[in-house]
Amino acid sequence: MSNSAGFMGSIAFVGAGNMAEAIARGMLSASLVPAERITAADPMNARRVYFREQLGTMTEASAGAAVRGADVVFLAVKPQHMAQALSDIAPHLQDDVLLISIAAGVSIATIEAGLVFDHRTNPVRVVRTMPNTPMLVGCGAVAIAPGTHATSADLARTRLIFETAAVVVDVREDQLDAVTAVSGSGPAYIFWLVEQMTAAGIALGLPEQTATLLARRTASGAGVMLQQSTDTAQELRIKVTSPGGTTQAAIEHLQLHGADSIVRSAIAAADARGKELARAS
Repeated sequence: MSNSAGFMGSIAFVGAGNMAEAIARGMLSASLVPAERITAADPMNARRVYFREQLGTMTEASAGAAVRGADVVFLAVKPQHMAQALSDIAPHLQDDVLLISIAAGVSIATIEAGLVFDHRTNPVRVVRTMPNTPMLVGCGAVAIAPGTHATSADLARTRLIFETAAVVVDVREDQLDAVTAVSGSGPAYIFWLVEQMTAAGIALGLPEQTATLLARRTASGAGVMLQQSTDTAQELRIKVTSPGGTTQAAIEHLQLHGADSIVRSAIAAADARGKELARAS
């Protein structure tokens, strides 16, 4: 076993959805931990079967059974299911466990309070994170924030896991709602824009297949340019926008109708919703 695998120990996922899959795939592809050291718990049999057959991991229907003996536990359930998940796993966690949450809007304080249990001699160590779905293709973005008792080694372990499929940034917990609004929800904004570009192409007379291909390839190509170029997004936009040309006509139309303020207020709405979820948790 490599040093990194030893550093990881055994891993449990409470929830085996798409994001848990992306994280597990990243660890496996980087050989951070062997498949037999990963256990995924999910109430849906289809997801357990998928993890067993496609990833080669262990699975459990019970979250409590999955976390027994685990060194790292991923809290990968929906926010509304977190309270029940914490109650289910609290009696079964080993004392020296690291918990990594990927749930939007569920505060570190809520997680720590939900894991108080008589047998514990050490405080609960939590790292709260916000990844996004492009982790599924190795192009994710993740922000991480330490809990009250998380150590520098905990953050290093968390960073190593996510860096297998994402760029990782450190933030304060009070910045995570903004992260959720910008990058956590962000892929949906891009997908929505591609939907509209496709629909516009069809309305202008392009065959659906052609419009779809052109819109998708344009979005993915622009993403690669943003990743590889040293220019800012603004600089790249200006280079495409010839004075008096077609691109300028489109950009001016967007600005005339307040698209810039609409995008900013939409992201602010996502941030506000994240804060509402935190208050409700």
